[in-house]
This record gives sequence, structure tokens and C-alpha cells, in this order.
Amino acid sequence: MTILEIRGLSKVFGGFTAISELNLDVYEAEVVGIIGPNGAGKSTLFHLISGFLKPSQGSILFRGQDITGLKAHKIAQMGIARTFQASTVFKPLTVFDNVYTALHMHYRTHIVESFLHTRSSHDEDRSAIQKALEILEFMGLASQRYKIAGELSSGYQKALAIGIAFATHPRLLLLDEPITTLAANQIEIVMNLVSKVRNTGTTVIIIEHNMKVVMDYCNRIAVLAYGKKIAEGSAREIRENRDVVEAYLGTRR
Repeated sequence: MTILEIRGLSKVFGGFTAISELNLDVYEAEVVGIIGPNGAGKSTLFHLISGFLKPSQGSILFRGQDITGLKAHKIAQMGIARTFQASTVFKPLTVFDNVYTALHMHYRTHIVESFLHTRSSHDEDRSAIQKALEILEFMGLASQRYKIAGELSSGYQKALAIGIAFATHPRLLLLDEPITTLAANQIEIVMNLVSKVRNTGTTVIIIEHNMKVVMDYCNRIAVLAYGKKIAEGSAREIRENRDVVEAYLGTRR
């Protein structure tokens, strides 16, 4: 079943077209890779999907609902979460507090009830604590839960960033270069986490420059160049696509 439908999507900055008439379907519980040379429009696409930018034209449907141009916090509440190239962890907080704080997005208790320490607020607080511990266990971070996030290794910080996003109960998770700067053993750990997240039923779209990772872990791959989608398909289809080879070799005009 289609979870994300992008039709005729464009974004123009002054005289520069960052995304041009893009069409893309993303299906439930799959991992889709978005690749392309620097400046191809990959991060701009994520900004448009997640509401950090408004498109110049076109539409974005999420689970059948038109989210085109909605504000970022509204889109997040509907079930789309994302990470960024730079670290998105709260470095002064503990690992546990990072995930616990993220869970508060889905609190139902009114702020007055929380202030008055009602039974409802206590129940939700206990539930959030238990859920945070479960997420840390799921992400392989249980042993790190009392550590300050800023003191973690880069690999653990990447895993924590995914855990924070996962704590918002997303149906669609956007990962922007989640393995940049990581060593080979850390890359495998983080990408195995991505597979675990997908196996829970969450759809994942990933921007990544590491071609081996994209080919090994993604169900489908879309290739952008100069803001346009030039190819889409399986790893094998992308490897053999002449337009993709030319785009990466810099011979495409």
C-alpha cells in the first residue's frame, strides 16, 4: 500500500530550481534510498516532505491526506519523523532523557493535570518511562541510558538520533545521511537498526552517499540529478542505468 505520493513536486529559489516536477511513490514497510551527486536536491526533498519548506508547485500525500505546505509540527504529529545530517540529540541531557522528552509529543494529559499531578498524568508518566526504556533496549542503548548524550561516540549518537525520532511513533522516518563519519563496524550497527525499525512496520526513506550501504539495505532506490529524478528501481537496475553512471561520473549534460 502506498504511504507517500509525490506528484509534480517543484521547489524554486529565485532563479534556481532545486526540485523539478518530481514524482515518487513510497510503499509501507520498505526502505527507499535517495541518492545523487552533491546539489541534486536530496535534502531539499526532505525539507519539502517534512514541512520545513513549502513547494513552489505539486502535491504531497501522506496516507491519502494532502500535507502539501503544512507546518513541520503538524506533519510530525501526523506520523512523519526525520533526522538531520548534523546531530539532533540534546547533548547536555542523558540518553534516557533524550528519548523520554521525545515521547512527550504524544502525551494526551492537559498541562494543568500535569501541574496538579493527577492520576492521569502519573499513569502517562509511568508509561513514558517504560516506553523510553523499551526503545533504548530496542536501539541497543540500554547500557548507555545514564550517560550524557554529548559524551557518546558518534555511532551511539547516530543510534540515539534514530531512537529519538522513533519515539514519536512515526509511520514514515526520514534519515538524512545517518552513517556519515562512522567507521565500518558502526555503519553496520546503525543500518541494522534501520532494518529493525522497518521490520516494525515503519517506512524509511534514507539519503546516503555510501553506495554500498544503499545497495545492500534499500528495497528501492531513486536517483536525483539537477533536481530531477533520473532513475528509480532495484539496486541492480540502478547499477546498470547509464544515466546514473553518467551523473556520478560528471559526464551528464
